[in-house]
Amino acid sequence: MPWIAYIVHFIAAAFMTNGIPHFVAGVSGRPFRTPFVRMSSSSLSSPETNVIWGWLNFLIAFLLFANIGPLYIGTLGDTIFLAAGVLVTGVLLARIFAGDAG
Repeated sequence: MPWIAYIVHFIAAAFMTNGIPHFVAGVSGRPFRTPFVRMSSSSLSSPETNVIWGWLNFLIAFLLFANIGPLYIGTLGDTIFLAAGVLVTGVLLARIFAGDAG
């Protein structure tokens, strides 16, 4: 598989991981921060906005996984880049959203 596919899998994993907190907060009925809060005076977006934002992240991840080289979980390269994308994005999101919890 070309090396660019591994990079795209890493990016797709980042989108997938970013969609999780937004989608979960939205379907739980809780407001949560999205990139759109800077456009308004509110610091949190509505649950509906979070569901849509999470869904869009999932859609982008799916399109990247489906259209840029097939993803084969179990092969070493795909598994490493997928896991790395999830881990790196998860740590970054934990740092970003840490201020929201307190």
